[in-house]
Amino acid sequence: MPTFDEVRNFVSQNAIYVVLILLLLGIVIKDSSFLDPGNFRNILISISTRVIIALGIGAILITSGVDLSAGRIVGFAAVISASMMQTMDYARRFYPDMVALPMILPILAAIVACLLLGAINGFIIAKLNVPPFITTLGMTVIVYGMNSLYFDLPPNSSQPIGGLRSDFTTLGSGSIVGVPYIVLIALVCAGLTWVLFNKTTIGKNMYAIGGNREAAKVSGINVGMNLIMIYAFAGAMYGLAGVLEAARTGGATNNYGNGYELDAIAACVVGGVSTSGGVGTVPGILVGVLIFGVINYGLTFIGISPYWQQIVKGLIIVVAVAFDIAKYYRKK
Repeated sequence: MPTFDEVRNFVSQNAIYVVLILLLLGIVIKDSSFLDPGNFRNILISISTRVIIALGIGAILITSGVDLSAGRIVGFAAVISASMMQTMDYARRFYPDMVALPMILPILAAIVACLLLGAINGFIIAKLNVPPFITTLGMTVIVYGMNSLYFDLPPNSSQPIGGLRSDFTTLGSGSIVGVPYIVLIALVCAGLTWVLFNKTTIGKNMYAIGGNREAAKVSGINVGMNLIMIYAFAGAMYGLAGVLEAARTGGATNNYGNGYELDAIAACVVGGVSTSGGVGTVPGILVGVLIFGVINYGLTFIGISPYWQQIVKGLIIVVAVAFDIAKYYRKK
């Protein structure tokens, strides 16, 4: 039988999970039909792009950095890919005279553009020594401005981009043997990211930089180049997520992705990625996104006001980070 101190220590170590489980129980008690398998399929589809974003942000958090530009970069990728994937007979084509492109070209264009934005973030942080918070906050504003200018180009003139080709939207809505493509893509990304984190030199360097940057430098690690590559990797992940988000919803506007970075950071922290750096795993990130997705979907399912949902999500973020920092100081 556990002692009172053991129970207290367990609760204090896992308080965020206890709170989330209680929240989930409240949702189920309010409406037991939430446990219907169809709801969990919808949750998996809705969190697939969040998984990909969180994998990118997770890598940055492990280096003790942060990326506030992720959401806006997602929106940039969605607009770029959607603008080049409209049907030939759509009345409001973004490029009226452009021939139908092979689907891979717009997808690669969006991902490469976002990879470059991530690399610029990494360069400014690594070479100009600008704090990640300031760098990515500035990039957030810049990317939104760029995206809005592109979105406002004639003949589109800031109208929602629709009329997407069926081969493109199938990426977001199709399935194979009952498993949605978008879920499979997220799982493949998770598998490749696990390999990156655990079986490559850059992955080992990432943990070393987050654990102790000065020690990493002394041991011969090129911290600057590694940071640029890690931020570029994250940018590419945001780009892929943006493309899939456009395919899933069948359209895009310049406001896509707004606030996604906060959900991703919260999911990473709930999943055990330390904001102090050096700690975090891919399975933990997946669990964090899943938990956060279930809570998000569940609150909507039982009819909680979106305004209250924002308050709940904000509290989860604050509590998760507070417990993460408390763990850091206990270890220190």
